[in-house]
Amino acid sequence: MRILSKPELKELVLYSPQHVARLEKAGKFPKRVQLGPNRVGWVESEVMDWLNLRLASRCNQTSS
Repeated sequence: MRILSKPELKELVLYSPQHVARLEKAGKFPKRVQLGPNRVGWVESEVMDWLNLRLASRCNQTSS
């Protein structure tokens, strides 16, 4: 299992940290993992699954 840092997450997702936090709170984005008192990360496989769902829904919208 690999944990993504905030900068690594931003490279993949391209959302602001504030928007990621809003999506997390709404249950629409994988939850962060508290790694220490001042460090959080995201499970890479969960983020990739989330991205793949978005890509799949895009493909389904264009073929309808």
